[in-house]
Amino acid sequence: MTNQIIDRLYRVREAISSACRRAGRSEAEIKLIAVTKTWPPEVVRAALEAGLTDFGENKVQELVAKAPLFSSQNWHMIGHLQRNKARQVITHAKEFHALDSIRLARALNQYAEEAGKVLSCFIQVNVSAEESKFGLLPDDVGDFLAKLDEYSFIHPAGLMTLASPDSRKVREEFRLLRSIRSKYVDLAGPGLSMGMSGDYEVAIEEGATHIRVGSALFGPRSYL
Repeated sequence: MTNQIIDRLYRVREAISSACRRAGRSEAEIKLIAVTKTWPPEVVRAALEAGLTDFGENKVQELVAKAPLFSSQNWHMIGHLQRNKARQVITHAKEFHALDSIRLARALNQYAEEAGKVLSCFIQVNVSAEESKFGLLPDDVGDFLAKLDEYSFIHPAGLMTLASPDSRKVREEFRLLRSIRSKYVDLAGPGLSMGMSGDYEVAIEEGATHIRVGSALFGPRSYL
């Protein structure tokens, strides 16, 4: 498994390098988050051996199961979060990529204060306006950030989005997120968490700082 991941990681890094050259950017600006959703700890260990250091989970139960086994690594919670599971994210994640409500911010802030830590958060924006997606609508981002300023144990790291499945719209949606970040950068933070296995090269070309890559590194999903 390790050799397979090494081969895939090489191809992903080559693609990152090419996208950065096209955009006139440095590869050092890009954080690659390996999404280990549905994969068992053995695959995480193989990914570590291949040289990966940042890992992302969509579901809290998987984060809780894997993060303690590899506690020296950087864990990212990248999926929608219910308030009753906020404490677990504070315990196990370095960054949270899907903050989309003040009620959730209040819960995370409370548990972060109790734990004596500050949680870096990306604010999720629904740039595609799809009803099936979570996230703030673009017009609501400014008011949300203004309210978020009162929660001192949450550090805004930037904005996050999930692009639509329509490849014709992806670049436009990434550009929209970048423009929103530019408008509110003092409140939102500098990061752009956008791009997955099918569109991370476009995301890099449009300014992504964090890309969330699963199947391009691990192959088709393994369902536990």
